[in-house]
Amino acid sequence: MNAELKNKLNGRQVVASISGGKDSAALSLWLHEQGIDHIRTFQDTGWEHPDTLAYLRGPLTEKIGPIIELRGELQMRDLILKKGMFPSRKIRFCTEELKIKPMQKFFKSDPRVMDADCVNAVGIRQEESAARADALEWEWSNTFDCEVWRPLVKWKLQDVIDIHARHNLPPNPLYLRGAERVGCWPCINSRKSEIRMLAEIDPARVAEIADIEAQVAGMAKVRWDRDREAWLANPPPEPVKWILDEDGFEDRISPRWDAWEKKRQRLFVRPFHGPNFFQDSAADDEGCYPSVPIAEVVDWSQTKRGGKQYEMFAGHGRDAGCVRWGLCEQPKTDGDDNDD
Repeated sequence: MNAELKNKLNGRQVVASISGGKDSAALSLWLHEQGIDHIRTFQDTGWEHPDTLAYLRGPLTEKIGPIIELRGELQMRDLILKKGMFPSRKIRFCTEELKIKPMQKFFKSDPRVMDADCVNAVGIRQEESAARADALEWEWSNTFDCEVWRPLVKWKLQDVIDIHARHNLPPNPLYLRGAERVGCWPCINSRKSEIRMLAEIDPARVAEIADIEAQVAGMAKVRWDRDREAWLANPPPEPVKWILDEDGFEDRISPRWDAWEKKRQRLFVRPFHGPNFFQDSAADDEGCYPSVPIAEVVDWSQTKRGGKQYEMFAGHGRDAGCVRWGLCEQPKTDGDDNDD
């Protein structure tokens, strides 16, 4: 550890967030190389692939040391059924309940950190996505009341692969099966290729999602029927539609009328549509992202670019995993992983 970093840490306790993925593993390996002692935590959502848990509790623990597993009061399936809804782009309660709250509880209750000045180290890289392109190396987190440190923020994928090789740590086996990322299995924001892979190697999870969708749709239908009956029994008065400007001319639609009309449309014009695990990536005319049943999502994942022509062997021949990790010499197939 160089003097500048030593002064920056100033004896603070480093807590590294471990996901079972390549970047957080690289983070811990790098911290070991720098001689930085760190506590390792993993937030178990109850929605990981068994291979990830086996890797985390086996090869990864053997290489980087013990990993503390944190859990919320409920895990993914039970949390969805309790709320009667799925997490979405706008309401990411999965992150809040399954990752953030368990980590907050850890910081406040674990004797190793509750009275310590801590730094939360995470394996975020700017190269990963546009959303992370502006990520800073150091940033204060009000959520955890400590500094967040991203030592790998400027790293490239090859740097991550190299440090695994340097320490003779194999990657999570899901990468070798073609996964681009690991973690929630699947994430609500999964790519087309990830959904295709899910259907290929884990039909049981697809069936579980279909079962949850059916249960949540039943709950939603009860709420929909109740809201219709309440409206019919005591119809809310129609608000003023237009807001007038200073000269008395119609200027813009009233937000109150807009909300009233959207609810009327939902209850009496459009057919009931139960919520589903995945949302369409394109918003409808009202700016909403309609959900799509898992069976339709799986069918779409088997199509070629554009989503219209079925590719009968869409999931076969993908070699990005083993090539990327230097475990074979077969070149990557052109046009692979079309994610329209």
